Amino acid sequence: MENSTQIFGIRAVIEAINADKAIDKVFIQKGLRGELSHELESLIKEEGINISYVPVEKLNRLTKNNHQGVVAQISPIEFYELDNLVLQVMESGKTPLFLILDQLSDVRNFGAIIRTAECTGVDGIIIQKSGSAPVNGDTIKTSAGAVFKVPICKVDHIKDAMFHFQASGIKVIAATEKTDNTLYDVSFKEPCAIIMGSEGRGINPSVLKLVDAKAKLPLLGDIESLNVSVACGAFLYEAIRQRR
Repeated sequence: MENSTQIFGIRAVIEAINADKAIDKVFIQKGLRGELSHELESLIKEEGINISYVPVEKLNRLTKNNHQGVVAQISPIEFYELDNLVLQVMESGKTPLFLILDQLSDVRNFGAIIRTAECTGVDGIIIQKSGSAPVNGDTIKTSAGAVFKVPICKVDHIKDAMFHFQASGIKVIAATEKTDNTLYDVSFKEPCAIIMGSEGRGINPSVLKLVDAKAKLPLLGDIESLNVSVACGAFLYEAIRQRR
């Protein structure tokens, strides 16, 4: 162990995965061969953990220790179980407000969104195990520590979370430009979960087909989109405005 969010060595990473440690991403040296490395790769894919194949120079920058071609980032937080969190919020008597991030990949955007979520009383943030930004030092710094205060859930697939919310009476609202409705035309007063898409692609089309409502921000200038963390803030504060 080099620090609280990093481990290195093939066997050490295998043991961490088997011990259900919250691993955000594994860096593997390009061209790494061997029975143990094959076991690790199979385990990573089975668990849906983010993986990146990198040159050895990248690993040498991550650690000065004998990494054996493998370095893993461990999340500094414990992730919540979605069904337990939803039940807890429903039983609290408040009107639930959740946030779903569809494979948002930039850690600074992630941190900024977590910070805004904490300020707006979001009950939990849901991310997908694969393709999502990790919770690392940059995330913590950008969130101003809010990452330790807002429950975060990891799910195998975003659709799983959507179905769970809908079955629990929580409306799923997509923040997307692919609609004629602005966020001022949609009600956020009832229990709801807002989906924000990734920086480049937006919300996955297959996910978009399953939402209960769609809403966009009115853009009056020449630029066609806002930074996702800024857009997220606008949606969350509109929810607050409607609920006051």
